[in-house]
Amino acid sequence: MCYRRFPMMFSKRTNWKLNPNKYTQALEEMRATASIVDLTVSNPTQCGFHYDAEHILKAFQNPNALTYEPEAKGLLGAREEVARYYREDHGVIVDPGSVLLTTSTSEAYSYVFRLLCDPHDEILVPKPSYPLFDFLGELQDVSLVPYSLEYAHGWFVDFPSLVRAVTPRTRALLLVHPNNPTGSYVRREERQRLNELCRERGLALVVDEVFLDYGLTDERRQTFATNEDALTFALSGLSKVAALPQMKVAWLITSGPEPAKKMAIERLEIIADTYLSLNAPTQWAFGALLEQRRLLRPQLLERIRQNWEFLRSSVSKEGGCELLDTEGGWYGVIRLKSDRSDEELAIEILRSTRTLVHPGHFYDFRTDGYLVVSLITQVDHFRQGIGCLMKFLVGVRA
Repeated sequence: MCYRRFPMMFSKRTNWKLNPNKYTQALEEMRATASIVDLTVSNPTQCGFHYDAEHILKAFQNPNALTYEPEAKGLLGAREEVARYYREDHGVIVDPGSVLLTTSTSEAYSYVFRLLCDPHDEILVPKPSYPLFDFLGELQDVSLVPYSLEYAHGWFVDFPSLVRAVTPRTRALLLVHPNNPTGSYVRREERQRLNELCRERGLALVVDEVFLDYGLTDERRQTFATNEDALTFALSGLSKVAALPQMKVAWLITSGPEPAKKMAIERLEIIADTYLSLNAPTQWAFGALLEQRRLLRPQLLERIRQNWEFLRSSVSKEGGCELLDTEGGWYGVIRLKSDRSDEELAIEILRSTRTLVHPGHFYDFRTDGYLVVSLITQVDHFRQGIGCLMKFLVGVRA
């Protein structure tokens, strides 16, 4: 059979541009001919951190893993470990009955989108932010409508743009707390206004908190996992909390006023029961895996803060760019004085210095002039790459 005769056999929702863009082509060319310094790395297992391999592997030797006990929301013992994490690390009480385990936050998003939205209903998403949301929205037939984060010595929600974006088809507001890549936490006064807007318009909050534990200071940041003022879905998981992305366990916590909270949990349980995607061995090992955060988080925080200080001192010496303030997360944002596109500049940096950075358009910055670097890069690589980047920018300005 010649499939070229059937151009419409695939759904429109998967009609993506599959050809590599100029940035990807340049990266493939450079990797084929020379080593590069990667300032975009986001996989902690490849960043030289120390893992307690013995205890991680031992956690999977539980004989209970040989028995199948399907539980739509996840095994109770694992959900109780999530509740214990919030009690010990964030000082709040989470009911294990409000916790639902998933294989990833992406899956948790799909559950929430299916719960809240009919086809072409709308969810408001911040810009700039993580590019994955566009794909998740398309796959769930949900329209994602942007609202702005603005910068003035710190990032903040542009409430006029948020209110203008609300339509009769809007079902929820999506927050990233702290945002990726801006590193901005939702402020207390912003939280109050967001709750008020949701109550007035009958909207839910969907809050991604995967980077919650990674502030640049020791200040404890308030979680949305116990937000009672509006129907709220808080997402997190082992990938960032314990630096174990390969273990594929995340969680979704529902909070808010009754009876909306009760109805949401009941419906989510049916959605989860339809898939039962989370495997038993990982659930039985979950407590030991989550405990790894006590070893990994301090290492990550030290790396992030050390790289941030080096980045700040390096950028302050270069008048052609500015390091934007951040509060947490794994990324730094550099704003440039340049009339070229971010992609063109990132490609030239790669070809000239063998240093890989992300162009700002990956994260939907509204204008050109932004580069994004990962703060979990190994220190020697980070300093080498930032040094090359600064020399390049000096040359461009000259």
